[in-house]
Amino acid sequence: MSEHLKPIVEALIFASPEPVTPKQLYKLLDSEPKEDVDAALAAVRADYDRPGGLQLVEVAGGYQIVTRPELHEWVRKLFHERTTQKLSVQALETLAVIAYKQPVTAAEIAEIRGVSSSGGVLSTLVDRRLIKTVGRKQVVGRPFMYATTREFLERFGLRDLSDLPKVEEMSDALGFELPMMVGEPTETTSPLPFDAAEPASADGETAGEGGAAPEASEEVQADEQVH
Repeated sequence: MSEHLKPIVEALIFASPEPVTPKQLYKLLDSEPKEDVDAALAAVRADYDRPGGLQLVEVAGGYQIVTRPELHEWVRKLFHERTTQKLSVQALETLAVIAYKQPVTAAEIAEIRGVSSSGGVLSTLVDRRLIKTVGRKQVVGRPFMYATTREFLERFGLRDLSDLPKVEEMSDALGFELPMMVGEPTETTSPLPFDAAEPASADGETAGEGGAAPEASEEVQADEQVH
């Protein structure tokens, strides 16, 4: 590995507002052998294994340099104790249902939660880019299906969906019991091709069929690590 490569890799990861994937590093450093890029990345990771204020974390398939979570309260003082918007219990519950049961329709989410509609909450989560529509279910009405996004992985510090904790552990972390159906096996249905000309509302209808999505009433949390 060339000695100059390690600080370059570190600088690229630090400067990027989003996780940097190995593929991106290969592209940015296309004049360098991939083996040398991998070695430089490994050296940077080893450096950040030491105690300190920063850490190198792997999220959403890439790498970020962030402050250590145990220093969160000190970092908040730098930003004058700025307030953070928090997810309501309804939004957290809906997001958990989608995370564990995806892809899932609005009607299925409402059924699992035991409510008549989840439209307002879904609208909020879509606006915050935590969920997205991923196709239509092959049933009568062809409702849109929802799944989590890359932003969801980044926000919650997950490498991929396999990092999701068990439902029971998630309930403990959230401080309330998730619906029992969240932990049951999901029967998946292949989505139909997404029709970009028919944007989905939060109720799983097209804009032309069901009108505009309802106004979001939930506030969303951003307990993010500081880059």
